[in-house]
Amino acid sequence: MDIIFWIIIIACFIFSFVGLVYPIIPSVLVIWIGVVLYHFGINPNELSWISWTMLILLTIFLFLADYFANLHFVGKAGGSKWGMRAATIGLIIGSFVIPPFGVILVPFAFVLIAEMIQKKTFQESIKVAFATLIAFLSGTFAKAIIQLIMIGVFLLDVIF
Repeated sequence: MDIIFWIIIIACFIFSFVGLVYPIIPSVLVIWIGVVLYHFGINPNELSWISWTMLILLTIFLFLADYFANLHFVGKAGGSKWGMRAATIGLIIGSFVIPPFGVILVPFAFVLIAEMIQKKTFQESIKVAFATLIAFLSGTFAKAIIQLIMIGVFLLDVIF
């Protein structure tokens, strides 16, 4: 039975990285499903309080990194609240349209249109659209690193 649990746990960890390309999949939640499955299905005494604490802190850090990347890049470019909302909607729609490129192209187009509706010039609007793209890519990179660290913390505690 442990083998089946391990297969599911590994699948969860791999599937969490799919969530970087398809943001509709809650990546960190999928990692937590794997960790909780291990805890309740294989060995409830193996993971130390240090690992649990690190996993919780890394989860918080993951959300903050994503939020602040968007806030920094879009805010610095002069993006409006409507532009940020358009980026979020575009990200969700883009997950289903021309995957995986939709998560880049659709939010870019939505932000460009939203900013132009806000009476910004084309240059200002394109600047905000590119800033949104950079924010998404840097946030995705940061999330990938943090997810790898989370998986590493889990594996180090389980193996050693």
